[in-house]
Amino acid sequence: MRMGLTKYLKKLYRSKEYKQELKKKLILWRKENVITKIKRPTRLDRAHALGWKAKQGFILVRTKIGKGTSKRETPSGGRKPLRAGKTKHTPKMNLQHIAEMRVARKFPNLEVLNSYYVAEDGKHKWYEVILVDPNHPAIKKDKTINWIKNQTRRVFRGLTSAGKRSRGLGRGMGFEHKK
Repeated sequence: MRMGLTKYLKKLYRSKEYKQELKKKLILWRKENVITKIKRPTRLDRAHALGWKAKQGFILVRTKIGKGTSKRETPSGGRKPLRAGKTKHTPKMNLQHIAEMRVARKFPNLEVLNSYYVAEDGKHKWYEVILVDPNHPAIKKDKTINWIKNQTRRVFRGLTSAGKRSRGLGRGMGFEHKK
């Protein structure tokens, strides 16, 4: 059986050598800003599958988000620690969707196309978010992506793949029983 480029890349990303290299990268990524613009995708196969193209108008951003539940303010007034409401407050959205929304707030003139998981350690998860400039001439000319100029703030309406998962939408056999 012949393998194309994406199959080789998927095989590479599962290898031990790549995981060791990724651990070295994580040391550098921890020191970076939370939202960092990057030139090339870390996982080329995922980026292409989700619609990224190596052309003007497409921007890639790597974002870091803390794992686990969110911290809450301590309420004023005396309470038992159990009743203070500090623990077990999980967000209603998945972390990938929250990361996409944070990036969208940072870049208000761009639209979030999609995002994908890159890496994680004990404290953080890293996602790469694909952004599109709907006013760029190259995007307006491209028939495959120019539909995005008609959509505004799509990440906040849950129209990305992570947003759809947060909303409980899905497809396939047996999904009717998941609701």
